[in-house]
Amino acid sequence: RWEKFSMSQMITIFVLITGAVLAALAATVGMAGAVHVTSRRNQGYFHLVFYAIVLAVVMTTVLGDRDLAVVALELTESTATPRHPFLTIAQPLLSLLILTVSGERILTHWLRRDKTAHTPYFLLSMFVVFWVGTVAAPALLGAHPEFSHDFVYPAVIVGAAVLASGFERDRAIAATRNALFLFMLAGLALVFIQPSKVLDASYTYGFLPGLPRFAGLAPHAVAMGLLTQIALLCLLAMPYQRVWLNRLAWIVGLSVLILAQSKTAWIAFALCSSCVLILRDGPGWWRRISDPLRPEYGMVVISGFVLALLAAAALLIFGGIDEKISRFFSSAQGAQLASLTGRDQIWAIAYDEWQRNPVFGYGPGLWDANFRASIGMPYATHAHNQFMDTLARSGTVGATALVLFTATLLVMSVWHARATGGLSLALFIGLALRSVGEVPLLLFGYGPELISLVLLLMTLASVTAKDPVRISRSAFIAPLPTIRQHDQHLARRPLS
Repeated sequence: RWEKFSMSQMITIFVLITGAVLAALAATVGMAGAVHVTSRRNQGYFHLVFYAIVLAVVMTTVLGDRDLAVVALELTESTATPRHPFLTIAQPLLSLLILTVSGERILTHWLRRDKTAHTPYFLLSMFVVFWVGTVAAPALLGAHPEFSHDFVYPAVIVGAAVLASGFERDRAIAATRNALFLFMLAGLALVFIQPSKVLDASYTYGFLPGLPRFAGLAPHAVAMGLLTQIALLCLLAMPYQRVWLNRLAWIVGLSVLILAQSKTAWIAFALCSSCVLILRDGPGWWRRISDPLRPEYGMVVISGFVLALLAAAALLIFGGIDEKISRFFSSAQGAQLASLTGRDQIWAIAYDEWQRNPVFGYGPGLWDANFRASIGMPYATHAHNQFMDTLARSGTVGATALVLFTATLLVMSVWHARATGGLSLALFIGLALRSVGEVPLLLFGYGPELISLVLLLMTLASVTAKDPVRISRSAFIAPLPTIRQHDQHLARRPLS
């Protein structure tokens, strides 16, 4: 019996080693082939990363047994279930694809650095500081150190994004737009097939009473709202060429945004789209208002603005707003809002963990199943605030790296807001709003949260680097028509 057990162990170890060797060989061959294919081109296949990330989310939800009729999605998590056998094969293959196309961009960039490659060194160095401080340092030096190959994936993906050209940025925006709208349509189709997988009928805190909350194929409804906001922003930056398809996309996107019932997503969409519209179309809009030869347009706009102010003043004076606010906060829903839906307790626990481990933090395993069980909060999958989560998980070192990195993104997004037609500022605002209640800058693996950061870094890199593909700054003041021109160029030539 012992001999059989030992032989079984030996066979298992042999199979694992053989699989690892074959995977490494496949990755090497794939990387070399990708570098050879794209050696004479300024762009690679990095846009496939966005399709792969969205596909991974779709497979996880469709092949799982999630039932929103039983499990509420707001700050809760369903019980752990075995992974579908297909996911154990497909997930590593998607990771291999992502690493291959991202690594190819990095290798090709450095192999051609003395010819046409240019590097935004400051942006790249600040990301390295951020990754080392928030991922590598707590993984190796935290109170509970642990390291996984998943931690390296975001570094490779973002490293390739920072080295992207303007042409690759446009392809990435188009790929994100296409992938997310297909993602939304697939979720809407499941409403008629498996409604309990995509609709949360237990949600009672929305502005649309009686209407189930639409989570789609996203991990939860809040994520669905934020992904929809990103899709609409990409659609605003790069509309479809066909008018009917563009209108259909807006109808689908706005419908999903409303059905997701995420207030954060609504606010983010309003602010982000305003940034793009004002910085892209603002000068022309102001010229129309101040045109002395055609004053009727300006008179209509000013009259509408005055009427809106009068209506707001009348509401404040005669609407009894103070009484309604008082009644709201005395209700159960208002009390939950005052406590930030229980997040204040989670932040207190995160602060205590930072005090216990002030330098390098608890480590990557903070908020795992064992930790949640120890504090009696099974729903606390993270600190529900980017700064508090980083402070507890990565300590003072990680929090400092986070502040430096976000300050860099803020300054560069504002500085290049006009040059990017408001796209950089819109992406940063969306990321900042998301950071208030979630953790979009958690880089211990890749997921849909990574899309916003990658698009923002690609947008900034394409402006700051002296990219020969990028057009001049004076012409780039209105970059969104330029993106459409690139889209037309892609439509005329088949993508290899």
